[in-house]
Amino acid sequence: MAAMAALLAAAMGTGCVSYQDAPTEHGKVRSTAMTSADLAQTDITRMATLGMRANRESLYRLADKLYKRNPREWRKGGAATQAQAMTQLRAAIDGRHRLPDLKDLRDVKALSLSLDPTFSGDRVAAFVFSLSDTIVAAHGGATVFYLSDGLDAQRIYNAARNVEIAAWLLSSRHDAMGKPLLVANELTDVRNVSFEREFGKIIGRLDLLAEMLDEKYRRAGIGYVQNLLGAQFLQFLPVR
Repeated sequence: MAAMAALLAAAMGTGCVSYQDAPTEHGKVRSTAMTSADLAQTDITRMATLGMRANRESLYRLADKLYKRNPREWRKGGAATQAQAMTQLRAAIDGRHRLPDLKDLRDVKALSLSLDPTFSGDRVAAFVFSLSDTIVAAHGGATVFYLSDGLDAQRIYNAARNVEIAAWLLSSRHDAMGKPLLVANELTDVRNVSFEREFGKIIGRLDLLAEMLDEKYRRAGIGYVQNLLGAQFLQFLPVR
Protein backbone atom coordinates (compact mmCIF):
# COMPACT_ATOMS: atom_id res chain seq x y z
CA MET A 1 0.00 0.00 0.00
CA ALA A 2 2.84 2.33 0.91
CA ALA A 3 4.58 1.55 -2.37
CA MET A 4 1.42 2.31 -4.35
CA ALA A 5 0.96 5.62 -2.54
CA ALA A 6 4.56 6.56 -3.28
CA LEU A 7 4.12 5.68 -6.95
CA LEU A 8 0.93 7.76 -7.18
CA ALA A 9 2.63 10.71 -5.52
CA ALA A 10 5.55 10.44 -7.93
CA ALA A 11 3.21 10.34 -10.91
CA MET A 12 1.31 13.40 -9.70
CA GLY A 13 4.54 15.21 -9.07
CA THR A 14 5.82 14.38 -12.53
CA GLY A 15 2.58 15.60 -14.06
CA CYS A 16 2.79 18.88 -12.17
CA VAL A 17 6.39 19.47 -13.20
CA SER A 18 5.58 18.68 -16.82
CA TYR A 19 2.63 21.10 -16.76
CA GLN A 20 4.67 23.88 -15.16
CA ASP A 21 7.72 23.37 -17.35
CA ALA A 22 5.75 23.40 -20.61
CA PRO A 23 3.08 26.10 -20.47
CA THR A 24 0.80 26.35 -23.48
CA GLU A 25 0.74 29.65 -25.33
CA HIS A 26 -2.80 30.55 -26.43
CA GLY A 27 -2.10 34.06 -27.72
CA LYS A 28 -2.94 37.46 -26.30
CA VAL A 29 -5.75 39.97 -26.54
CA ARG A 30 -5.26 42.10 -29.64
CA SER A 31 -5.38 45.79 -28.85
CA THR A 32 -4.78 48.97 -30.81
CA ALA A 33 -3.14 52.22 -29.84
CA MET A 34 -5.47 55.02 -28.81
CA THR A 35 -6.09 57.71 -31.43
CA SER A 36 -8.01 60.98 -31.54
CA ALA A 37 -10.78 59.18 -33.47
CA ASP A 38 -11.49 57.08 -30.37
CA LEU A 39 -12.78 60.21 -28.64
CA ALA A 40 -15.67 60.27 -31.12
CA GLN A 41 -16.76 56.74 -30.26
CA THR A 42 -19.02 55.48 -27.50
CA ASP A 43 -18.59 52.05 -25.92
CA ILE A 44 -21.27 50.70 -28.26
CA THR A 45 -19.88 52.20 -31.47
CA ARG A 46 -16.39 51.01 -30.54
CA MET A 47 -17.79 47.53 -29.97
CA ALA A 48 -19.53 47.69 -33.35
CA THR A 49 -16.28 48.76 -35.03
CA LEU A 50 -14.29 45.94 -33.45
CA GLY A 51 -17.06 43.45 -34.25
CA MET A 52 -17.07 44.50 -37.90
CA ARG A 53 -13.30 44.07 -38.09
CA ALA A 54 -13.49 40.62 -36.49
CA ASN A 55 -16.37 39.53 -38.73
CA ARG A 56 -14.46 40.49 -41.85
CA GLU A 57 -11.44 38.52 -40.67
CA SER A 58 -13.73 35.53 -40.08
CA LEU A 59 -15.09 35.88 -43.61
CA TYR A 60 -11.57 35.97 -45.05
CA ARG A 61 -10.72 32.79 -43.12
CA LEU A 62 -13.87 31.16 -44.51
CA ALA A 63 -12.90 32.20 -48.04
CA ASP A 64 -9.40 30.80 -47.61
CA LYS A 65 -10.77 27.47 -46.32
CA LEU A 66 -13.37 27.26 -49.09
CA TYR A 67 -10.82 28.03 -51.81
CA LYS A 68 -8.51 25.31 -50.49
CA ARG A 69 -11.30 22.72 -50.66
CA ASN A 70 -12.77 24.06 -53.89
CA PRO A 71 -9.79 25.19 -56.02
CA ARG A 72 -11.91 25.15 -59.18
CA GLU A 73 -13.73 28.24 -57.88
CA TRP A 74 -10.82 30.68 -57.79
CA ARG A 75 -9.89 29.63 -61.31
CA LYS A 76 -13.36 30.71 -62.50
CA GLY A 77 -12.60 34.30 -61.50
CA GLY A 78 -9.56 34.50 -63.77
CA ALA A 79 -7.00 34.48 -60.95
CA ALA A 80 -3.65 32.78 -61.56
CA THR A 81 -3.34 31.63 -57.95
CA GLN A 82 -5.47 31.30 -54.83
CA ALA A 83 -3.53 34.17 -53.27
CA GLN A 84 -4.46 36.42 -56.19
CA ALA A 85 -8.10 35.37 -55.85
CA MET A 86 -8.00 36.33 -52.16
CA THR A 87 -6.51 39.71 -53.06
CA GLN A 88 -9.30 40.32 -55.58
CA LEU A 89 -11.92 39.30 -53.01
CA ARG A 90 -10.52 41.69 -50.40
CA ALA A 91 -10.54 44.47 -52.99
CA ALA A 92 -14.18 43.71 -53.84
CA ILE A 93 -15.19 43.78 -50.17
CA ASP A 94 -13.33 47.09 -49.75
CA GLY A 95 -15.13 48.53 -52.80
CA ARG A 96 -12.05 48.65 -55.02
CA HIS A 97 -13.02 45.79 -57.34
CA ARG A 98 -16.23 44.53 -58.97
CA LEU A 99 -17.44 40.97 -59.17
CA PRO A 100 -19.14 40.92 -62.60
CA ASP A 101 -20.68 37.50 -61.94
CA LEU A 102 -22.99 39.12 -59.38
CA LYS A 103 -24.46 41.49 -61.97
CA ASP A 104 -24.27 44.47 -59.57
CA LEU A 105 -26.59 42.75 -57.09
CA ARG A 106 -25.99 43.56 -53.43
CA ASP A 107 -26.52 42.09 -49.95
CA VAL A 108 -29.28 39.43 -49.71
CA LYS A 109 -30.05 39.47 -53.46
CA ALA A 110 -26.40 38.76 -54.23
CA LEU A 111 -26.38 36.12 -51.48
CA SER A 112 -29.34 34.35 -53.06
CA LEU A 113 -27.60 34.30 -56.44
CA SER A 114 -24.37 32.95 -54.95
CA LEU A 115 -26.32 29.99 -53.53
CA ASP A 116 -28.28 29.31 -56.71
CA PRO A 117 -27.34 25.86 -58.08
CA THR A 118 -27.24 27.32 -61.62
CA PHE A 119 -24.68 30.01 -60.70
CA SER A 120 -21.54 29.40 -62.80
CA GLY A 121 -19.12 32.05 -61.52
CA ASP A 122 -16.64 31.99 -58.63
CA ARG A 123 -19.07 30.85 -55.94
CA VAL A 124 -16.61 31.36 -53.07
CA ALA A 125 -15.99 35.01 -53.95
CA ALA A 126 -19.69 35.63 -54.60
CA PHE A 127 -20.76 33.94 -51.35
CA VAL A 128 -18.23 35.65 -49.07
CA PHE A 129 -18.63 39.08 -50.71
CA SER A 130 -22.42 38.83 -50.38
CA LEU A 131 -22.19 37.86 -46.70
CA SER A 132 -19.92 40.83 -46.05
CA ASP A 133 -22.19 43.19 -47.97
CA THR A 134 -25.23 41.89 -46.06
CA ILE A 135 -23.53 42.55 -42.72
CA VAL A 136 -22.35 46.02 -43.76
CA ALA A 137 -25.82 46.92 -45.08
CA ALA A 138 -27.31 45.96 -41.71
CA HIS A 139 -24.88 48.40 -40.08
CA GLY A 140 -26.08 51.28 -42.24
CA GLY A 141 -23.40 50.85 -44.90
CA ALA A 142 -20.48 51.74 -42.63
CA THR A 143 -17.59 49.72 -41.20
CA VAL A 144 -16.36 52.23 -38.60
CA PHE A 145 -18.81 53.89 -36.23
CA TYR A 146 -18.87 57.15 -34.27
CA LEU A 147 -21.12 59.14 -31.94
CA SER A 148 -23.30 60.42 -34.77
CA ASP A 149 -23.96 56.95 -36.22
CA GLY A 150 -27.27 55.27 -35.49
CA LEU A 151 -27.31 51.47 -35.49
CA ASP A 152 -30.56 49.53 -35.79
CA ALA A 153 -30.69 46.53 -33.45
CA GLN A 154 -33.35 44.73 -35.51
CA ARG A 155 -31.39 45.00 -38.77
CA ILE A 156 -28.26 43.61 -37.12
CA TYR A 157 -30.34 40.81 -35.58
CA ASN A 158 -31.74 40.10 -39.06
CA ALA A 159 -28.19 39.95 -40.43
CA ALA A 160 -27.32 37.29 -37.86
CA ARG A 161 -30.30 35.21 -38.99
CA ASN A 162 -29.26 35.68 -42.64
CA VAL A 163 -25.80 34.30 -41.81
CA GLU A 164 -27.47 31.30 -40.14
CA ILE A 165 -29.61 30.68 -43.21
CA ALA A 166 -26.63 31.06 -45.55
CA ALA A 167 -24.56 28.58 -43.50
CA TRP A 168 -27.42 26.06 -43.58
CA LEU A 169 -27.95 26.46 -47.34
CA LEU A 170 -24.23 26.08 -47.96
CA SER A 171 -24.22 22.72 -46.18
CA SER A 172 -27.49 21.42 -47.62
CA ARG A 173 -27.83 22.56 -51.24
CA HIS A 174 -26.53 20.48 -54.14
CA ASP A 175 -26.05 20.99 -57.86
CA ALA A 176 -27.78 19.08 -60.65
CA MET A 177 -25.26 16.24 -60.25
CA GLY A 178 -26.07 15.86 -56.56
CA LYS A 179 -22.77 17.33 -55.40
CA PRO A 180 -22.53 20.06 -52.70
CA LEU A 181 -22.39 23.58 -54.11
CA LEU A 182 -19.17 24.00 -52.13
CA VAL A 183 -17.24 21.40 -50.15
CA ALA A 184 -17.12 22.70 -46.57
CA ASN A 185 -17.31 20.59 -43.39
CA GLU A 186 -16.04 17.05 -43.76
CA LEU A 187 -17.54 14.01 -42.05
CA THR A 188 -14.64 11.64 -41.46
CA ASP A 189 -13.48 9.68 -38.44
CA VAL A 190 -12.91 13.06 -36.78
CA ARG A 191 -15.51 15.59 -37.87
CA ASN A 192 -14.09 18.88 -39.17
CA VAL A 193 -16.42 21.66 -38.06
CA SER A 194 -14.10 24.62 -38.65
CA PHE A 195 -16.65 26.25 -40.96
CA GLU A 196 -19.45 25.95 -38.42
CA ARG A 197 -17.17 27.41 -35.77
CA GLU A 198 -16.35 30.47 -37.91
CA PHE A 199 -20.00 31.01 -38.83
CA GLY A 200 -20.87 30.70 -35.14
CA LYS A 201 -18.41 33.44 -34.22
CA ILE A 202 -19.96 35.84 -36.74
CA ILE A 203 -23.50 35.05 -35.60
CA GLY A 204 -22.53 35.43 -31.93
CA ARG A 205 -20.93 38.84 -32.48
CA LEU A 206 -23.95 40.13 -34.40
CA ASP A 207 -26.41 38.83 -31.81
CA LEU A 208 -24.43 40.36 -28.93
CA LEU A 209 -24.29 43.76 -30.65
CA ALA A 210 -28.04 43.63 -31.38
CA GLU A 211 -28.77 42.86 -27.73
CA MET A 212 -26.43 45.61 -26.53
CA LEU A 213 -28.11 48.15 -28.81
CA ASP A 214 -31.55 47.11 -27.63
CA GLU A 215 -30.40 47.25 -24.01
CA LYS A 216 -28.89 50.69 -24.54
CA TYR A 217 -32.23 52.25 -25.47
CA ARG A 218 -34.05 50.30 -22.78
CA ARG A 219 -31.60 51.46 -20.12
CA ALA A 220 -31.85 55.04 -21.40
CA GLY A 221 -35.62 54.92 -20.87
CA ILE A 222 -35.25 53.38 -17.42
CA GLY A 223 -32.65 55.98 -16.49
CA TYR A 224 -35.00 58.78 -17.55
CA VAL A 225 -37.81 57.41 -15.36
CA GLN A 226 -35.42 56.91 -12.45
CA ASN A 227 -34.31 60.53 -12.73
CA LEU A 228 -37.91 61.71 -12.72
CA LEU A 229 -38.73 59.65 -9.65
CA GLY A 230 -35.50 60.54 -7.88
CA ALA A 231 -36.04 64.24 -8.43
CA GLN A 232 -38.94 64.13 -5.95
CA PHE A 233 -36.67 62.94 -3.17
CA LEU A 234 -33.46 64.76 -4.03
CA GLN A 235 -34.60 68.34 -3.42
CA PHE A 236 -32.89 70.72 -1.01
CA LEU A 237 -34.80 71.23 2.22
CA PRO A 238 -35.54 74.74 3.56
CA VAL A 239 -33.15 75.98 6.26
CA ARG A 240 -34.96 79.24 7.13
